[in-house]
Amino acid sequence: MSQALPGDAPLIHDLIGVGFGPSNVAMAIALSEHNARVGRHETVTAHFFEQQTGFGWHRGMLIDDATMQVSFLKDLVTLRNPASEYSFLCYLQDKGRLIDFVNHKNLFPLRVEFHDYFEWAAAKVDDMVSYGHRVVAVDPVVRDGVVEYFDVTARSGDDVVVHRARNLVLGTGLRPLMPEGIERGDRIWHNSDLLAKVDGLTGTEPTRFVVVGAGQSAAENVAYLHRRFPRAEICAVFSRYGYSPADDSSFANRIFDPEAVDQYFAAPEDVKRRLMDYHGNTNYSVVDIDLIDDLYRQAYQERVLGTERLRFLNVSRLTDVARTPDGVRVTVRSLVTGEETRLDADVVVCATGYLEADGLGLLGEVADRCLRDDQGRVRVERDYRVATDPELACGIYLQGGTEHTHGITSSLLSNTAVRVGEILDSILDHGLKAAPDATRPVAGGAGGQIHQPAG
Repeated sequence: MSQALPGDAPLIHDLIGVGFGPSNVAMAIALSEHNARVGRHETVTAHFFEQQTGFGWHRGMLIDDATMQVSFLKDLVTLRNPASEYSFLCYLQDKGRLIDFVNHKNLFPLRVEFHDYFEWAAAKVDDMVSYGHRVVAVDPVVRDGVVEYFDVTARSGDDVVVHRARNLVLGTGLRPLMPEGIERGDRIWHNSDLLAKVDGLTGTEPTRFVVVGAGQSAAENVAYLHRRFPRAEICAVFSRYGYSPADDSSFANRIFDPEAVDQYFAAPEDVKRRLMDYHGNTNYSVVDIDLIDDLYRQAYQERVLGTERLRFLNVSRLTDVARTPDGVRVTVRSLVTGEETRLDADVVVCATGYLEADGLGLLGEVADRCLRDDQGRVRVERDYRVATDPELACGIYLQGGTEHTHGITSSLLSNTAVRVGEILDSILDHGLKAAPDATRPVAGGAGGQIHQPAG
């Protein structure tokens, strides 16, 4: 813990963001637009740290024909500021594709195109971010018994920098989830590794892939591997009877509306559980109906022609994966009969989802000041600010990890633009406690750095 001493005057950010994925890129844009509207003394100063060396969002899943599952209007800005110059439509205009996209008559861009949009937007605010920096510590700075600031330590190779801030915005993203007891390796992949790993098979002639999972990513992986390796057998393993279609009907989609976040937050705990049960099929372990139809059509055609390469091991579960000299041996158990099937495969791909990264795990002793509910979950206010004890005057805001309080949109793009606007409003409402100009960095700059030797 640092003790603020009289005469200390380090440069201080109004906020530091941890992570620079889509959520914190949207946060940086909201700050930039705010600062462009207000006078010099009302600007919000900020800096972001991202451990990747450049912007990247699920790069291993950018299959060439995969599309977004949300409308292009749910980009980084439009639902907060439809006139923003950072919108997907402005990106298309800049790239010379606006008319072509309009003529396409499609709300759902290619995923690779939306990723390019994210990169385009991130580049416009890259003066606010230090790439290749991993946050390794957050220390409280105490004055008169109250935590007034955070000192955020980030490491880049052998270099260490420390920035001081009044608020933290944690956007630490998701972490791949593997089946229990199974670890990733050269022949055992999470689907997030697919495109990076698959190129390593060049020059070989794979004969069998096993894809585990029942969601959109699993089905996309099955279709991609089937197309990419025309002589290989693709075995899909899932515990359901078949892929379940995503409910993207107009009324069901209202679960993603900003107003639905208000309703979910105010609902009793039992109603929250029921809403998740009712509408989990809008997002979890579901597949676009067009892709389901394509896979079934392909499987039926192969059966007619006697050239079956698509196999569906349904109502089954992967129970073991053992490495062999030439690949892996997979054990699949029927949930109905208990019968076990063993398959020799070149690769097993686990499209088994993600877990929220533990953003509070970075906070060290600060995490002890964050309040919990009776189930041990962090308490989060409607403005995404973590509830803390009174001796912590700083703000801690979460971009993710709030499904228990804010509903299904916690880690999704649907409400990103609106959420960052609400966080910014909250920071402004709580007051920036502006120090004299000499102690505040230039808006968006990298001021406040205290360079230290590694150690």
